[in-house]
Amino acid sequence: MAGGELEPVIGLEIHVQLRTATKMFCGCALGFGEPPNTRTCPVCLGLPGALPVANAEAIHYGLMIGMALDSELAPVSTFHRKNYFYPDLPKGYQISQFDLPLCSGGKLGEVNIHRVHLEEDAAKLNHAGASGRIEGADSSIVDFNRGGTPLAEIVTEPELRSAEQVGEWLRLLRTTLRTLGVSDVNMEEGSLRCDANISLRPVGTDQLGTKTELKNMNSFRFIERGIRAEVERQRAIIEAGEAVTQETLHFDPKSESITSLRSKEEAHDYRYFPEPDLPPVVITEEMLARAAAALPELPAAREQRYVETLSLSPESARLFAWRAELADYFDAVCAADPSLDSQVAANWVTELQGRLGDEEAEASKVTAISLAQLAAMVVASEINQGGAKQVLDELVAAGGDPAGIVAAQGLEAVGGADELAPIVAAALEANPELSERLRGGDMKPIGVIVGEVMKQTRGRADGKEVTAIVREQLELG
Repeated sequence: MAGGELEPVIGLEIHVQLRTATKMFCGCALGFGEPPNTRTCPVCLGLPGALPVANAEAIHYGLMIGMALDSELAPVSTFHRKNYFYPDLPKGYQISQFDLPLCSGGKLGEVNIHRVHLEEDAAKLNHAGASGRIEGADSSIVDFNRGGTPLAEIVTEPELRSAEQVGEWLRLLRTTLRTLGVSDVNMEEGSLRCDANISLRPVGTDQLGTKTELKNMNSFRFIERGIRAEVERQRAIIEAGEAVTQETLHFDPKSESITSLRSKEEAHDYRYFPEPDLPPVVITEEMLARAAAALPELPAAREQRYVETLSLSPESARLFAWRAELADYFDAVCAADPSLDSQVAANWVTELQGRLGDEEAEASKVTAISLAQLAAMVVASEINQGGAKQVLDELVAAGGDPAGIVAAQGLEAVGGADELAPIVAAALEANPELSERLRGGDMKPIGVIVGEVMKQTRGRADGKEVTAIVREQLELG
């Protein structure tokens, strides 16, 4: 493949911890941050003679996910044993689904879904130096609290083409799952984890290259950086005329290095066979009706409503619909002042979010009420855009009342012909050459005149109003 332009081909495997009260196949309560090995029983520890029982609520959540992704729901679904040996797997196998998953196909945004299946999570290895609880450079302990946690694994088709597209799509998926209420999708706690299968191929071909898998990435930035690093690593290998090896990899975000964990397994390596202790799951009409009734307004519907009902721009509608917390904050701003134009409110929410970075607007010091008040002051020409942005900076830093900040910092707008006309006249008189050029039809110098007026008013004048007064005084029409 050396010699031609190469493009990435990326497919994702997303593991979602379901928000049930108990584990997938036993009655142990779920919990995060509990003392190690305090949420266990003979079933999730794999002790002889212990029998699993499928969690009905996990199956209900799986059906909701399938409906939200427009998947085909299996009338009968079965569990299988996925055999492999690792310290965090007490039974020596994982109960998962193989050839009869709960959900097949589907789509979210522009990305097609291959399948959604249910399984149990593995336990967690704590290594020396990582948890602070273990002494010895080569020591590790296993915390079985997480073992048996219900998981939905969502597998996409290999249709993504860049790290940025992956990050954007995963944010949509997280919003969708959070809206459904099936998971808290907290990446920091590991309830949403992503594996990325990555290969490169010549642009314009359908042939897939040899893929590698980046495992267990648990932040959007981590995922995007890891994918970019692996794409560049494969590109260098291919351009050197060498072959990419199929393997499972680890990306270290601190060193930006990629290391091999193991050779990539195929399905036959796991020796799947039906779980003999669990009967097939038969999906009834009552189960489907309950799942359908539990579906809330999903991001796609919310986006459409914002465009059709609130007349938001497609860009604003998508931004909010794909980020549920931001959309909730926007709704709160609109509710705080129903007379405020929706797009104006959207513009100020976007302005705020641009200052916050990864912090959510609703968690900031800027309340929805104060942002609505600030936007209304701009609409009423009580303050201009530049001054309002200064107020917003103050609100982000310390919170407070917009009107109080305007008064304290003297940011009230200077407006009206009576107040601005003499200032404009003085600026024109001080710049006779520019005034003559303007009278002659050369409008380039008007920015200088407006700038002089803004200087004299300490930025409190409205630029459009100043421009109109300049044209009026020079009789430019």
